[in-house]
Amino acid sequence: MATITKESIGQLHEKISVRLEKADYLPSFEKSLKEYSKKASIQGFRPGKVPAGLIKKMYGPSLFTDEVLKSVDKELIDYLQAEKADIFAQPLPLNTDLSKLDVNNPDDYNFDFEIGLKPEFALADLATVDIIAYNIDVTDEMINEEVERLQSRYGVLEDKEAVNGEETVINITFTEVDADGNDIEGGINKDNSLLLKYFTKNAQELLNDKKIEDSVTIKLGEAFDDKEFEFIAQDLGVSNDAASKEKSFKLTITKVSELKKKELNQEFFDQLFPGADVKSEEEFRSKIKDQIFGHWATQSRNQIQDQIFHKLVDTTSVDFPAPFLRNWLVAQNGQSDQEQKTEEQIDNEMPGFLNQLKWTLISDKIVKDQSIEVKQEELRGFAQTQLFSYMGGMMPNSAEQPWMNDYVDRMMKDRKYVEETYHRLQSEKIFEWAEKQIKPNPKQISAEDFSKMVNDHQHTHHH
Repeated sequence: MATITKESIGQLHEKISVRLEKADYLPSFEKSLKEYSKKASIQGFRPGKVPAGLIKKMYGPSLFTDEVLKSVDKELIDYLQAEKADIFAQPLPLNTDLSKLDVNNPDDYNFDFEIGLKPEFALADLATVDIIAYNIDVTDEMINEEVERLQSRYGVLEDKEAVNGEETVINITFTEVDADGNDIEGGINKDNSLLLKYFTKNAQELLNDKKIEDSVTIKLGEAFDDKEFEFIAQDLGVSNDAASKEKSFKLTITKVSELKKKELNQEFFDQLFPGADVKSEEEFRSKIKDQIFGHWATQSRNQIQDQIFHKLVDTTSVDFPAPFLRNWLVAQNGQSDQEQKTEEQIDNEMPGFLNQLKWTLISDKIVKDQSIEVKQEELRGFAQTQLFSYMGGMMPNSAEQPWMNDYVDRMMKDRKYVEETYHRLQSEKIFEWAEKQIKPNPKQISAEDFSKMVNDHQHTHHH
């Protein structure tokens, strides 16, 4: 009968020794040898009539090794289950030498493994951590800009005879020319569409009053200021440098039009907010303000969740069996299609790996302690909502839409999709619970300052 012993070799790091006796594996080896001889197809022998000695000689060593290792695995798994050991990953073999396994001289064998135990820990008290709830100012300027953007987006282009005013849209062919204004053979030739106001004042004067097929010749650096030059250079495929600014181009007008912005009338109100009974410009602007507020409220909530994540990871104390986890990373190294990592790379990755592991343990603890679960109907509901957000339509009655149920049924058979959706919904529930524990301090902030803060934070995390 197998005997198993364990000893501590570090913090949450244990060595498990399994001693196998012959009786633990020999019967199964002999049984497997008999079964193999019945199935074996060897030239010169009828099926099932191959001599046992020949089978043992040909296949015995590999079958012997398989049965010994199967017996070890079974003993180890049964032991860990009986001990209710909560371990990371799987046990790692220590100094296993399979050459000592001899089919002709069965013996008692010792196998050693190392395991890393998951730690017990207490979550940081979210009620006492410093969390800021940012209230983003929604200004009249933001509302005006959004109203103008929507008027332009839903507006129509009307053809004009001549360029007139900085809001004129001009379709232009850019043709690279030499100092004498002659086309350069093999030079740049590209169409573009620009508002007159994107040009410098000097270029605007040259283009104003010009009609279709009229052209002007100008250096790029004189036609555009730095900000606009950066975009036009990218579009023309030239470098954003002083040499490119000296290049001359003939600008030939191919079309002139003007964007007629949508009027703020009942038709427009109903188009943007069907069924909302918006009757005046004041009510329309109020709706726009609500939308802007909703957008920034979502951004603010995302930022609160980001703070919760960092506070939990930074202030929850968790011990790790770091040597075991490093050994596990080394064992995994090169097993996938990815290139093998050096010892130095593995050492550099350890802090990030432990941080990710810490968040996994924290998430698992919250899920367990708060009995958080994701139900089948929630997975199906998410798939339905996602489908209709793709289609940009309203959610119909699913009972009347068998095709929709067919789609959801199909998605529920996609294991990868179900796993990703499950983790997404579980994560949402974790943060919903966490948000109820915090006592945030409100802080007013401008949209510009808030966006800069978020961008700086993301930039810090990507470097």
